[in-house]
Amino acid sequence: MTSLHLLLWIAGSVVLQLAIYLGIGFWRHWQTFDALRLAAIDGGLGIHVNTDGTEAPPNTVAWLGMRSFSVTHKVIENEVNDICSFHLAPVDGQDLPPFFPGQYLTFKLEVPIADGSTESVTRCYSLSDAPQTNSYRVSIKRAPAPPNSTHPAGRSSNYFHDQVQVGSLLQVRAPAGHFHIDCSLEPVVLIAGGIGITPLLSMVKWSLGEQTEREVWLFYGVRNRLELMALADLQTLAAAHANFHLQVCFSDPLTDDVLGKDFQHHGRINVGLLRRLLPLKPYHFYICGPKSMLESLVPALEDWGVRDAHIHFEAFGPASVVRKNAAAQVATISNAPTSAQALTITFATSGKQLPWRPGNGNLLDFAEAHGIAVNSGCRAGGCGSCQTTIAQGEVHYQQAPDFDPEPGTCLMCVATPQTHLTLAL
Repeated sequence: MTSLHLLLWIAGSVVLQLAIYLGIGFWRHWQTFDALRLAAIDGGLGIHVNTDGTEAPPNTVAWLGMRSFSVTHKVIENEVNDICSFHLAPVDGQDLPPFFPGQYLTFKLEVPIADGSTESVTRCYSLSDAPQTNSYRVSIKRAPAPPNSTHPAGRSSNYFHDQVQVGSLLQVRAPAGHFHIDCSLEPVVLIAGGIGITPLLSMVKWSLGEQTEREVWLFYGVRNRLELMALADLQTLAAAHANFHLQVCFSDPLTDDVLGKDFQHHGRINVGLLRRLLPLKPYHFYICGPKSMLESLVPALEDWGVRDAHIHFEAFGPASVVRKNAAAQVATISNAPTSAQALTITFATSGKQLPWRPGNGNLLDFAEAHGIAVNSGCRAGGCGSCQTTIAQGEVHYQQAPDFDPEPGTCLMCVATPQTHLTLAL
């Protein structure tokens, strides 16, 4: 055998080994994809992968408008009795459509007022359990009146706690919301502050039930043991699933709170903690909590090098978190106003004409900042409470709202002006 033949044999052997390696890798990837597809279907989500790379919604058609639900169980969830779960079953007895874990329900409530009548109030609350075919669950924290403030206690949360009982009927819109877990098998980090745990509970339970190999971390931050919800359930899940890592953080522990038993870390959740504990992997981060948590964590994750597409967040209560690449994103949106454009917003009923520039926020925040009262609920484009007639001009949505506004109107909480604008307020 000549040297040339020997060299050809060696080259051929290397090519064959490379082909075998790539073939095995492709086969393993296909097995993972097929297992995910079957798990999603078996779990009732009806997920399929689109050729354009986007995630398709559940294929079961949800109902339109409001649907009547009965409260079947009412369960106190913490030691101070300010978090309560409400289990809901449809009055018509028909199966419920699946939802993406992390989504919310919208309620239209008839809340009693001082003169003995009622007032319609629309509010959104996160689903706090994995999808079921016959019931939903929401978990609601009572919102007291702020100390040293003239603001009243939360109307809807106190209505639920004080007035809604087993057997009560509620009017409910179908699950909605853009904040929900993806259906890949990429590792995921869930970060909850206080009652922000509710949508993440849904994510945890669905993932551990349907994605048994997916790595899931949950960082749950509260002040102390009295504010915890579902800790026993979470500890049981952590003991049963080696891929689920539970990390509880107390910022102000009680004297009898035990480190290592009741909680794992003293202090607030921050990127320093995440960097110490998380292996170097392409995690998706899902964050739900108060504005202060989002304002600290989102920029810190960006500074750490986490891709923008891997950071997902939702606030309970009004919040606006500006990402570092927000200016670049706005510049790429067709017809979005640029920073050089000054637009005039006219509020017809109030008789005010005000200049607006990007950076002034959405129309709801802008109106309230100038003393114009606007009815609002979710402040996230889901409930339709702030729907307002447009007398003249056009608005822009950076992301399509979940609630479909009527023609000639806009949802002020998620809209910005695209042209000079006149609103019937």
